[in-house]
Amino acid sequence: MSNSYSATAPTPAEVQAMPGLTLIEFGTDWCGHCQAAQPLLAKVLADYPEVRHLKIEDGSGRPLGRSFRVKLWPTLVLLRDGVEVTRLVRPTNISVIEEALEQLVGEG
Repeated sequence: MSNSYSATAPTPAEVQAMPGLTLIEFGTDWCGHCQAAQPLLAKVLADYPEVRHLKIEDGSGRPLGRSFRVKLWPTLVLLRDGVEVTRLVRPTNISVIEEALEQLVGEG
């Protein structure tokens, strides 16, 4: 799992074309809510190696975050074959993240 958010993001079209299971995590390195979520995400994502995890830096003027209408950080968008299945905003416990990933993996 990457430790920092990438300033480089795929385009919305590239995200729609991604095959398989993807979790896009929108946030920033300086966000306290984002920092608090990192140990939770690391623990849960270790059990889901089949899920691609993208950490994307978000903010004003960032097209990918705007295309997903991200308002708060972190926002986790879970996609199957480029289509949003579910999302979590500011998750604070492991079970919520696990349930969302189970929903993503289980529907495949």
